[in-house]
Amino acid sequence: MEITSEIWQVGGPGLTSPEDAAVYLMRFDGQAAIVDAGCGGHGDLLAANIEACGVAPDQVRCLLLTHCHFDHVGGAEDLRIRYGCEIVVHELDAPALEAGDSRRTAANWYGRSMKPLNPDVLLSGTGRQIRLGDRPVEAIHTPGHTPGSVVYVVESDGMRVLFGQDVHGPLHADFGSDAADYRRSLKEMADLAADILCEGHYGIIKGADKVRAFIRSFL
Repeated sequence: MEITSEIWQVGGPGLTSPEDAAVYLMRFDGQAAIVDAGCGGHGDLLAANIEACGVAPDQVRCLLLTHCHFDHVGGAEDLRIRYGCEIVVHELDAPALEAGDSRRTAANWYGRSMKPLNPDVLLSGTGRQIRLGDRPVEAIHTPGHTPGSVVYVVESDGMRVLFGQDVHGPLHADFGSDAADYRRSLKEMADLAADILCEGHYGIIKGADKVRAFIRSFL
């Protein structure tokens, strides 16, 4: 599903599995990144969707994880094996992945067990810029849903695209959620002035006013 000429949705309900959060793909100047990985178990279908976008396996440089929950990370190891890509996550969500913590990663919500996953690149602090071909991708720490939740922002076709996978939450003690952090992060995301929001479970929202209203509806 094309979002811009450089960004696609390649996974999620109707594309891979009803259990999967949305999986997105972007490519700039011959270098591609995948945003989140779904639950796993449908790697061949996800790979076919990526290929259908005209992205070659050797163009996939990294897997950008938005947070540590199973419906976003369960397929991460398969993607690393398939593409040789680096797995990127914030350092505050890394321990849950490294320990294979089925409660903190919400794998138990899906009746699954989380296998230990060792990321290649740890994001730290409030933000970082990741270079993808000719384009800077901005990683912004947005804690609340989980301690290490991150959104990614990039310009494409003259529009500002926000990958805010679980803008809607929810908050739960098992996740290490923090309501005050969540509200601060929502306000920060609303102020990013994105033209397109690629959400994890609510689809793709277009139009700066609609994006801002959607984000603020959870305040």
